[in-house]
Amino acid sequence: MVTLDVRPQLLDALTALRDRVAAARFPLPLAGAPRARANRGELLAQLDDYLVPRLRAPEAPLLAVVGGSTGAGKSTLVNSLVGRIVSEAGVLRPTTRTPVLVCHPDDHHWFSGMRVLPDLTRVWVPRQADVGDEDDEDDALAPVLDDEERVLRVETAGTMPRGLALLDAPDIDSLVAENRVLAARLISAADVWVMVTTASRYADAVPWNLLRTAKSHDVSLVTVLDRVPHQVVGEVSRQYGALLTKAGLGEVPRFTVPELPESTGNGGLLPATAVAPLRAWLTHRAQDPDARALAMTRTARGVLDSLRVRMPELAAAVATQYSATVRLTTAVEEAYESEHARVRSRLQGGAVLAGDALKRWRSYPLDSTAGELLDALVESLGALLLCAVTAADERVDEAWRREPGGGAPELGGRDPELETAEHRIGMAVRRWRRVLEEYAEEEVRAVGEAQGAAPPDPEIVAALVATALLGGRRARAAGENLAERIGAQAALRLRDRGGRLLSEYLDTVLGAERERRLAPLDTLGVSPEPQAELIAALSLLQKER
Repeated sequence: MVTLDVRPQLLDALTALRDRVAAARFPLPLAGAPRARANRGELLAQLDDYLVPRLRAPEAPLLAVVGGSTGAGKSTLVNSLVGRIVSEAGVLRPTTRTPVLVCHPDDHHWFSGMRVLPDLTRVWVPRQADVGDEDDEDDALAPVLDDEERVLRVETAGTMPRGLALLDAPDIDSLVAENRVLAARLISAADVWVMVTTASRYADAVPWNLLRTAKSHDVSLVTVLDRVPHQVVGEVSRQYGALLTKAGLGEVPRFTVPELPESTGNGGLLPATAVAPLRAWLTHRAQDPDARALAMTRTARGVLDSLRVRMPELAAAVATQYSATVRLTTAVEEAYESEHARVRSRLQGGAVLAGDALKRWRSYPLDSTAGELLDALVESLGALLLCAVTAADERVDEAWRREPGGGAPELGGRDPELETAEHRIGMAVRRWRRVLEEYAEEEVRAVGEAQGAAPPDPEIVAALVATALLGGRRARAAGENLAERIGAQAALRLRDRGGRLLSEYLDTVLGAERERRLAPLDTLGVSPEPQAELIAALSLLQKER
């Protein structure tokens, strides 16, 4: 008998791989990001909904998911296989479609819990009495649900073979996007894929996309050609078979269901003879030990084998995201580094001592007070820093526009209620002024104590040292005046302390604005580690296999 390998080491490796896949992020709108997000979602669905539960419980019933296009007759087929109405049928589907799983009453416990499809809420109705039911215990009524809650309706029927469950999935071409996603996910949770198409739509692209996916994953697959008029059964079956063979699916079991009045009715049951071959095939797969193990093993191994291609693709997409993030980050760092150097150069050149500040200096002390000079210098310094930040942000914006990932919504849309750069810089330069004034007071106090004379006005000393630090060559007289008031050594000491303080505040202001611009990139959670972790998790899994 073919058996599944369910060693604990394999399950641990698979769980670790699943966690690495869940941690992968593709937030930037790069060319391959939508495909990567879809691949990640498909992988998680197959791992959470099928592979891990199946390996943990190989004895659980075989799950056959019936999928297909709108109007293919899936629900009628499921109802007919069961022998009573368990799933609403009809071409006109409601906007919201609830998938229905039906199994034998003895198998109910396998699906009432969260073993498979763990994030779908189970609902059920009181079971109807039907032929073959051996247990009449009461079933609870469906719980009250939120409008957005996704559900799975679980039905039981004594006519179902033990060890087999059927799941009627939403239409794979539903007009509702959520239904299409759910349909694809449910199919990926199956041990056996039952793909249903019709005589009029068997060449459509949508079912063939699923057939190709099934082939690429090497899953256990069976196709049903439904609603075939009697007069063209032979011709349609031959053409459909030729298409399957051309696609490399010639060995896939095929069943034909004739077009009958019940096929298009609202919930009508087909004659038992119309679905007997398919029912016998499914029953054999569920109840024959070798056939059952072969079906499960093929699908499980197909998913495991597909990881050899899908995981490197996912890792490559992660690496692409990280490379784009590095380029965006570098653009910010280079822009602010350039503006930082430019501000330092302009400070050395005395750029702050311009405009109103220069006017105040030239009129000091006759027509301008020390406080007014300080006010003008602080305002001019703030304007210089704000200009630098604005220029850096403009360079960043221009660089990001050239990057495919720079247009991500998460990177723009600054909150208008947050304090502006002008406000933040204004507060910083005023704090610099207050600390500089404290330094001036300390030096003035020390000079007064040493000389035993009336000390100079601390505000005048602060204004002179600020002018000397920010005025360049034009403020040479400020340094000389400062030395005359407090002495050469005290003046040199104060200028050194004030210069270091200015450098610290310059680094702090521009550094804070740079980090503020980088913050949206940091929140994306893109880093180099996931690429290596994905490959390492795959390598470990391959080793355990």
